[in-house]
Amino acid sequence: MASNVDSAPKSTLPYPPIHKDKKFVVLSDWLVNLPHAADLTDHLGFGVEKRRQGNLDILAEKKTFRDAFREMLESVSANGHTFEECKEVLKKNITLDVGFRDFYRYCKEHDIPVVIISSGMAPLIRAVLSNLIGEEDAKEIEIVSNEVDVQPDGKWEIKYRHPTSGFGHDKSQAILPYRDLPDPPTVFFFGDGVSDMSAARHANVLYVKQKEGGDNDLAAYCRRESIPHILFEDFGHALRSVSAIVEGKKSAQDALAEGRA
Repeated sequence: MASNVDSAPKSTLPYPPIHKDKKFVVLSDWLVNLPHAADLTDHLGFGVEKRRQGNLDILAEKKTFRDAFREMLESVSANGHTFEECKEVLKKNITLDVGFRDFYRYCKEHDIPVVIISSGMAPLIRAVLSNLIGEEDAKEIEIVSNEVDVQPDGKWEIKYRHPTSGFGHDKSQAILPYRDLPDPPTVFFFGDGVSDMSAARHANVLYVKQKEGGDNDLAAYCRRESIPHILFEDFGHALRSVSAIVEGKKSAQDALAEGRA
């Protein structure tokens, strides 16, 4: 396979080393449930209607994710909400995905790295993870995401990993190095929204979370672009599918053909 390095957008942030000698790798957008009360833009920014329209504009390719997401976050900062306040709101309201503890335990037992690939900001993700699963387990999980710039006056803004990319964080760049290895692992990618569109074509097995309320933008994108994917409700369901592939009971192609975990 030809190298993808030359075409990669320059990253302003370091990457953790890739896991070169693994048979399977899990890359996941997020490991939690994001209830309505935890959406910063909906409650602290310009509201659910404009946030939803922004996502639809991204899906329709009228706006880039980078620009639309920056507008969402700027609306929170412009309303006077500090970064520390946002961190506390998320810690208070976000819950761990049902089944993730068992899923993570299975991955550790089978030497499968779990890496978060997020369009969010690392300090928020690390704070929420530490709160949900404890600091020791949280430290073991690598995070590839964006960062944040906080000014002395309290104003803050997102620092994109790939500022020249319309995705802000082009998640394909976390997957493609694995695809370029001489003996590449099977890469499982878990996503749920428009921030995952850059990753959708590149994982060996794409899992798309089925969300309540109709905001299933990644599933809509995959259907439109004819990208094979597996719908899952939570990591408990996903574990059944992943373990069947890991243990050789089912091929990745067969799992994708079924389309649901």
